[in-house]
Amino acid sequence: MAKLLFLTFALLSAVAHAFIPGRQSWTRPRQQQSFLTPAAATTTKHVISSLQPRESSLGNSRAAAARSHNTQLQLGFGAFSGDAITSQLSIIFASSGRVPLPQSLLVNVVLFTLGRRKLLSSLTFAGYAHAFALGTALWAVTGWKGWSVCVLYLILGSLVTKVKFDYKEEQGLAEGRGGRRGPENVWGSAATGLACAIASTQSGIFNVSPSLFIVAYVASLATKLADTFASEIGKAYGKTTFLITTFQRVPPGTEGAVSAEGTAAAVVGGFLLSMYANLIGLIDLPSVALCTAAAFVATNVESVVGATLQEKKGMAWMTNEVVNFINTLVGAGLAIAGGKALLGM
Repeated sequence: MAKLLFLTFALLSAVAHAFIPGRQSWTRPRQQQSFLTPAAATTTKHVISSLQPRESSLGNSRAAAARSHNTQLQLGFGAFSGDAITSQLSIIFASSGRVPLPQSLLVNVVLFTLGRRKLLSSLTFAGYAHAFALGTALWAVTGWKGWSVCVLYLILGSLVTKVKFDYKEEQGLAEGRGGRRGPENVWGSAATGLACAIASTQSGIFNVSPSLFIVAYVASLATKLADTFASEIGKAYGKTTFLITTFQRVPPGTEGAVSAEGTAAAVVGGFLLSMYANLIGLIDLPSVALCTAAAFVATNVESVVGATLQEKKGMAWMTNEVVNFINTLVGAGLAIAGGKALLGM
């Protein structure tokens, strides 16, 4: 398996080298600082060396040739040695900062291929393709940390959608396509987050710091997850639902309807994603509270938008995806405003 991964890495690297004109070599000079810790780098070299053949009675020269063949693969575009692969791993899994697009593309090819069956249980094929594009972009601008926050959103959102799914389907409340998400769902949920992630790579955009844009990125996804938790738990367990604008009782699933169970679930969903972002070092603890609060408020704003605008005459363009985009935009905006006013960011 290790040799297969080695060959896959080298082959895809060569393809990228051939089709991306003007790119710099992936093999960095050895004197540059690696993002891996010394211990991690040593471990990686030991793993690579374990793939090399041992000295045998065939003779030192033959064993040395075999080692050279295994540790340096020539594909016509350059050599990929153990040190080069260690360097690439340090770039791909850097603890902070941007990752070059070719490496981001490579790691997403591998991960999306390995997780294809599971992902296609939550996404349509078109949704899978768009999620791949989103994942590649997120890894390029936020690294593995920002990427994993979006993946956790997808996992938790898919799990909560399946809660009492048969019951919701019987009541006509279940998501279409068996709960699988399409491209419109991917971008309705994550377009705001991607914009914030890209903005975090620049300085001084709208007088907002890069770190605050990262907080807004987390808040946008926490907002969407809070909305999903509120909707799915409310439809599954909500005993009494009210229209948020008039507090009149309405059937579950009505646009703008809220319930005590769904409202509590919204807090849980927003907190879970925000806390994960803190645990991996993407945001600090005060920002967890900020993102959770922003997600909760934005989710209720989304209910107001749904109750007053959605499914109204002349508002056919106000689809669920548009409402989701507004929802995440409000969540990110509240996080930026709160970060400046309350946290001095």
